[in-house]
Amino acid sequence: MPNVKIVTDSSCTIEKSVRDELNITVIPLSVMIDDVVYPDDDDLTGEKFMEMMAKAKNLPKTSQPPIGYFAELYDELGKDGSPIVSIHMSHTLSGTAEAARQATFLSSSEVTVIDCGFIDQSQAFQVIEAAKLAEAGATLEEVLAGVERVKNHSKLFIGISSLDNLAKGGRISRVAGVISSVLNMRVVMELEDGELLPITKGRGKKTFSKWFGAFKDELSKVNVKQIGISYAGKLDFVDEAKQALQEMFPDMHIPVLHTNPIVATHTGPGAFAIMYYTD
Repeated sequence: MPNVKIVTDSSCTIEKSVRDELNITVIPLSVMIDDVVYPDDDDLTGEKFMEMMAKAKNLPKTSQPPIGYFAELYDELGKDGSPIVSIHMSHTLSGTAEAARQATFLSSSEVTVIDCGFIDQSQAFQVIEAAKLAEAGATLEEVLAGVERVKNHSKLFIGISSLDNLAKGGRISRVAGVISSVLNMRVVMELEDGELLPITKGRGKKTFSKWFGAFKDELSKVNVKQIGISYAGKLDFVDEAKQALQEMFPDMHIPVLHTNPIVATHTGPGAFAIMYYTD
């Protein structure tokens, strides 16, 4: 029987070498910058997007792939009889997972769509686990069980240097406990059940460091399997966090990646995310 094939979307921040090695198919979302639509693919790097967003007249707009695109891809990937697992960002952040689900009714392939409940490298954790299991010849049920295990043991924390982009994008109302009129504060939030929950708020550079001290204590008490760090634009704190975490876990490869345009549109520059999952 053919191996399970893995699909995700471009809100999944993942090392390209890992993506290619594990044969992960990534469906690009779209970003519209001043009325010009760009596919969120390898040509639109995070760094390039930040430059374009800084020069744009208006906040870029993101959009999910068309249902027909999903259906065509599923038909192509499943034409040899392979089952497909399609893993997408939380439905609270995008309609991508729902579009994928609707496409399953138009495709003749066997497709299981998963709302990963996360985004960025936390999404990648589940995608990579699924792809490794698939490559090893795991059954569909075993792949799904592996994804669920990683999902249930994952944490994602995001730091925002300014709430301006969240406010412009109409998403500030989704951030419980944040006063929208105070845009220049720094906030650290946890993404839990698809909702951004503020943990630490402040105006100075020490806001992130204050949270990070407690975060390291948290990590020291659990069996961490993997950590990922993502960022939008230059942020000195990211280098400090990487160094500190690498000292804590000297044998772990900790990817430090510029986040994708889908995430960066809403976080704005000077944002970071630190994600991990445990046994």
